[in-house]
Amino acid sequence: MTGQTVVILGATSAVAERYARLHAARGARLVLAGRDGRRLGAVAADLMARGAASAEVAVMDLAAPAAGFDAAWADMAAKLGGHVDTVLLAYGILGDQKAAEADTTEMARQLTTNMTSACAWLTVAANHLERQGQGTLIAIASVAGDRGRQSNYVYGAAKGGLALFAQGMAHRFAGTKVKVLTVKPGFIDTPMTDGLAKGGPLWATPEKVAADIDRAAAKGATTLYTPWFWMGIMMIIRNLPGAIFNRMKI
Repeated sequence: MTGQTVVILGATSAVAERYARLHAARGARLVLAGRDGRRLGAVAADLMARGAASAEVAVMDLAAPAAGFDAAWADMAAKLGGHVDTVLLAYGILGDQKAAEADTTEMARQLTTNMTSACAWLTVAANHLERQGQGTLIAIASVAGDRGRQSNYVYGAAKGGLALFAQGMAHRFAGTKVKVLTVKPGFIDTPMTDGLAKGGPLWATPEKVAADIDRAAAKGATTLYTPWFWMGIMMIIRNLPGAIFNRMKI
């Protein structure tokens, strides 16, 4: 893991930033992609102070890169000399369920950001890793994608679609040196969830989730629920009979 080359899509997210710090401490070379150039610059400077060999930024709207996905990816890979060891896809929007129900344009925006564009990035990155013969691709989905629920089924559908897409990629590369990890976090205390009531044992810190991702990727895992107890919680929710599930307000 020492001195790896890493591309992070959505590098200003709290989890992505903590994950990047783990690689910086090992002397990695990183490319940080996102919309906020000022914030990316601050993250890059912090990573250099923590030991990164390099930390370059790529400013773009990841949901709709002006240059297109292929050209934008090629530019980021070139910043690392053409070889990429690890790719973390960490961007997304929580969105508003009621707004999506009332406005199909908003619904499409949420689906495009969280699933369609994310799957495009996974495709160009996976093809690059396949050509070079090795690498790790990590996609952050969500436990919300395990079963559609009234409170967030637009977000859940997007994350569920992303998880299924990444699962298919893991199957595509089974038995090769290209590894695909789907991450399914529960509640994380980040700015993205500031609109939710926080606190209690179900909430995790970005540091915890980033460390779990780092360990799972090193082991070559294909699926990670983080924290671990979400695997059991979601197994119960997925298997609840419809007659019971439909009476629940979740």
